[in-house]
Amino acid sequence: MKITFHGAAGEVTGSQHLIETSERRILLDCGLFQGPRAEARRKNESFGCGPQHLDAVILSHAHADHCGIMPRLYRCGYRGPVFSTEATADIAELMLQDSAKIQAEDAKYLQRKLKPGHPSFEPLYSSDDVSGLMKLFEPFGFDDTQELGNDCRLTFRTAGHILGAAIVELELKDEGEWKRVVFTGDLGRRDMPLLEDPSPVEGADVLITESTYGNRVHPPVSDLKQNLLDAIRRTTKRGGRVIIPAFSLGRTQQVVYSLNELFNKGELPWVPVYVDSPLATRLTKIFRRHDDILNENVQESMKDDPYPFDFETLTYVETQHESKAINDRDEPCVIISASGMCEGGRVVHHLAHGVGDERNSIVLMGYQAPGTLGRQIAERRDYVKIFDRDFTLRAEVEQLEGLSAHADVMDFKWWFSESTKRGHFGQAFIVHGEPESAEGLRSILKDYCDEMPIIPRRGQTFTID
Repeated sequence: MKITFHGAAGEVTGSQHLIETSERRILLDCGLFQGPRAEARRKNESFGCGPQHLDAVILSHAHADHCGIMPRLYRCGYRGPVFSTEATADIAELMLQDSAKIQAEDAKYLQRKLKPGHPSFEPLYSSDDVSGLMKLFEPFGFDDTQELGNDCRLTFRTAGHILGAAIVELELKDEGEWKRVVFTGDLGRRDMPLLEDPSPVEGADVLITESTYGNRVHPPVSDLKQNLLDAIRRTTKRGGRVIIPAFSLGRTQQVVYSLNELFNKGELPWVPVYVDSPLATRLTKIFRRHDDILNENVQESMKDDPYPFDFETLTYVETQHESKAINDRDEPCVIISASGMCEGGRVVHHLAHGVGDERNSIVLMGYQAPGTLGRQIAERRDYVKIFDRDFTLRAEVEQLEGLSAHADVMDFKWWFSESTKRGHFGQAFIVHGEPESAEGLRSILKDYCDEMPIIPRRGQTFTID
């Protein structure tokens, strides 16, 4: 058996890992490379896995860095099955259609900027490619082992990262010998709102694990809801509005669920709350559709409140006209809007209207990458640049940590320990992390493995004896 790492090796984007046996070629994830435009474009245009010769694609979850280039795989000739959980299939369709739409708009814009004679700029894939790809999906539930032939068995375990995210367990027969391969995808955290804890496995001959936060410890989740409530109370008391930039997938639903809990307890101020992101609204419908896989706390709360993502003062905003109307009102409110790092979407318009008013608050939910508008706000600069204009930053800024969906050092230690109580890890490969994080995780993981864990480089191939 051979494993080749075509992406997320020494970096955190472009997850693509090819497993080859004497009978099968299986791709784990097919993620989009993100970063500087020219470099990312070069990586995303071609595949090292030979799309037309793949037997199957297994998708761990529907974040762009794990599924975002799959429609191009289809465009390049792949027509085999795509295996995922049911929620992942539903989310992937929305996310990929949204991506195709954005690419088409970007291509049209860039085409106008090109000099005469310059080659045209084409999207990586189209809406039609997404539609064709989705016909290949064969979703099934957690803990339901599927026989993919007499030499391959597949099981999905709960990863606890986002809705539908799975740990992949593969049992492969190669030259008469069975080998057990476990791929964490993105491992989630314990005791998070909405989602079940990650499920331990029973060891593996080969472990492929992410390492995004392999050298860090997250702040406790328990403080976040109270801090959010305090910010809303302070702001509404002085007549201001709370602007919460939040990712459409996962973060928005976590915030809404927390506010719903506070509303049910009578602690949330009686002010309008707006979710102003069409994509977040559509994704929330998928959370409602798959509420049976949410955690025990949600299941228990639904006995009294069957609608955990709705409450009396909450409105899901649909049209641009309705979105603009929010900024015409001079009343306290809470606005939850994408994107999470303030780089696009409707939240940018709300920030342009709100950053200059000292009555307002901007509540940032987690890490803000360098170079983003979110980072400018997090640094509390005197002026922030929005739509190429400088705006005075007078609003209160609060940055709340604790909602990261990735396992930290303590979560990894727990999962490794629980997973090796009834089995062992033979050879381990550490992917999906910056070098410092990967090295930090290796120092922990080596105590649970028969062999020293390997941190592969992109394009490296390893033979598993």
